[in-house]
Amino acid sequence: MVFAPNRFQTAIQSGEFLITAEVAPPKGGDPTHMIRMAETLKGRVHAVNITDGSRAVLRMSSLAASVILLHQGIEPICQVACRDRNVVGLQADLMGAQALGIRNVLALTGDPLKAGDHPNARSVFDVESVRLLQLIGKLNAGFDFNDKPLTDGATELFVGAAIDPQCPSWSGLQRRFERKLTAGAQFFQSQLISDFDKLEKFMTQIATGCDKPILAGIFLLKSAKNALFIRRNVPGVHIPDAIIERLERASDPLQEGMVIAAEQVRLARDLCQGVHMMAVKREDLIPKILDLAGLPPI
Repeated sequence: MVFAPNRFQTAIQSGEFLITAEVAPPKGGDPTHMIRMAETLKGRVHAVNITDGSRAVLRMSSLAASVILLHQGIEPICQVACRDRNVVGLQADLMGAQALGIRNVLALTGDPLKAGDHPNARSVFDVESVRLLQLIGKLNAGFDFNDKPLTDGATELFVGAAIDPQCPSWSGLQRRFERKLTAGAQFFQSQLISDFDKLEKFMTQIATGCDKPILAGIFLLKSAKNALFIRRNVPGVHIPDAIIERLERASDPLQEGMVIAAEQVRLARDLCQGVHMMAVKREDLIPKILDLAGLPPI
């Protein structure tokens, strides 16, 4: 099977303003809705992120979902979290991703199980995101976690990491960012950004000169109720009262949420190298948000 070139990596190398979007795998064996949502993003994003047990909620394997989208002509970024697999399982999946044509990987530690729908399951965490980046670097160099040669070929995975510019510990944020850079991260996707002053400070004081693109996380808030739920239940996210009040006053809260997201895309465009769009269950609205933000098809 012949796969298309890595459009995402090429866009980074050519200095394009990057656009990625997040799509959740199905909760079940039917990928129809996931495919339909991802299809709406063709020609508007460089790659589609496939989540790996986000918020510790059970869904189809990110690797399987990524392969399904790849067969539809949609370039995936396969998220890989450390929570559910030991180093044997992680390496097995990463080598499988290579064989199946997956090249883009986002290395994550993973959300705690107590946050999800299987709170009594057992976490693994043999490694966390920095050590996962190091592990992928070894696989790309032709060695396993124990520095033994891969007798059937190295991987060629293009790996990124998550970052939270709104982290309350500035020294901790800087230390974590630098460790991920050293471990081999080639791009960074941020958590949901609501404080763009903090994003600017991060870009000018920590990320400056790193030569790796930073993509700001832009989240579609569908209503004031949705915004309050996100503020209460997503760790590290603070949605300002002013945004919630705008959504409360709006005659069409969903449309107002799209306008807010478009405003944030424009702010991000002046500060960093790309955006990572999140519109849970309404990924089909992302092209409309990009239109409102003045971003043309790619």
